Amino acid sequence: MKTYSVAVVGATGMVGRKMIQVLEEQNVPVGDLRLFASARSKGQTLYFRGEPHYVHELTEGAVRKCKADFALFSAGAAVSEMYAPLFASLDTVVIDNSSRWRTDQSVPLVVPEVNASDLAKHKGIIANPNCSTIAAVVALAPLHRAYGIKRIVYSTYQAVSGAGRRGYDDLQNGINGEPPKKFPLPVFGNVLPHIDAFLPNGYTKEEEKMMFETRKILGEPALRITATTVRVPVFYGHSESINVEFSTSVTAESVRKTLQKAEGVVVMDDVEHGVYPTPRELADRDEVFVGRIRKDESVESGVNLWVVADNIRKGAATNAVQILQKLIALS
Repeated sequence: MKTYSVAVVGATGMVGRKMIQVLEEQNVPVGDLRLFASARSKGQTLYFRGEPHYVHELTEGAVRKCKADFALFSAGAAVSEMYAPLFASLDTVVIDNSSRWRTDQSVPLVVPEVNASDLAKHKGIIANPNCSTIAAVVALAPLHRAYGIKRIVYSTYQAVSGAGRRGYDDLQNGINGEPPKKFPLPVFGNVLPHIDAFLPNGYTKEEEKMMFETRKILGEPALRITATTVRVPVFYGHSESINVEFSTSVTAESVRKTLQKAEGVVVMDDVEHGVYPTPRELADRDEVFVGRIRKDESVESGVNLWVVADNIRKGAATNAVQILQKLIALS
């Protein structure tokens, strides 16, 4: 079997570590694994398939010596802006988890279950979408294909790990009564309708990301979408209440049957027996879970969905590895 050289940039972070875990679990044919992080993480040792791997400091010189086939990035927009083009110039295909390239129309923004065909358009860099967007579009794309979506209303309930280690620590420390360091207000025992910076129009960057990215991934630049994104005191797993209005007639049952056949979706929808998705029970899973499927009786053709996915796995690491697997299959 042919093997590939893979670099992980931001290897010591939450998503970087999960990328390494998923590469191993999915038995991706990695022959050589190179790990990169900031100067403060240089020299750490991480394990892959039982073997220790040294963490290198990310520098131009180290990148030029790397000679990787693929690079998985999860180190923030500034690092991606500096180093993704460098890797790409050396014939390494970059799969970037930051926000830096998502709005660039020349860079594919890919969720493999939805728009894997866009991978053929890449010029060395592929963008991994926002974690909340990934979960949403895996559920919405098959419905859009079947019934045509007219309008989407997003309301999200996002885990603290979506803000990285410092966000996770704010909740953990808040349980012990310590003040927040990452979030503007305590998140323990609280909900914060504030993810990323506020914009002049009153939306946050996170809300704008969901709206823009959904349109780009579905290939519908004029699709009507609005969003409210909220941080909740949950360690792992984003939950989303999604209201969808369609162009053609639907029923809750037709939507349920469509989702039951959809790639990457697990329907958990038996409320009479207390069956619906929750983030705690579904942590560290790769699928997108959908429940509470019901008719929106306020419009002619609409439904409400409750969508849950692990934001660190499917919302970041797993989606990036799935992109890598698609690229390998195409090579």
